[in-house]
Amino acid sequence: MNALNDECERNIEWLPVSGFQLRKAGVQFDAVRVDGDAGRRLADLMEELVGGEPGPVVAEANGRRGVYFFVPPGSTAHRCWPREVTILNATRSRVSYVPVPALEGRTWPLSWRYPPTAPDRFVHTLILINAAESLLYSGRDR
Repeated sequence: MNALNDECERNIEWLPVSGFQLRKAGVQFDAVRVDGDAGRRLADLMEELVGGEPGPVVAEANGRRGVYFFVPPGSTAHRCWPREVTILNATRSRVSYVPVPALEGRTWPLSWRYPPTAPDRFVHTLILINAAESLLYSGRDR
């Protein structure tokens, strides 16, 4: 394991040391999931919009092939998201869990598309909403 990964694991308490674990959304982060190729295109668009690494993003290799965007806790509620987006947060009537892989090792079917770099560094929620609307609404009528 390299020094950067070792430092991230010590400083980011929600990262598992090996494999992957489910973490309760709304505690250290909320998450936004977009399935399939649309999720991968959204991750590429986010990288382009922010001029590099957009914040922590996980890709799933099987099933729905979901792409999970990790955003600050509490930032997904009371916002209007496109219907293709699944919000993972904690509210009065809902609890969600997010799969989180370790930085290295056997984490299949999950992998970091953009790994976390600091405990408080997340995908910017408003940029993500606008990018999702732009990308997902472009293929259908409003």
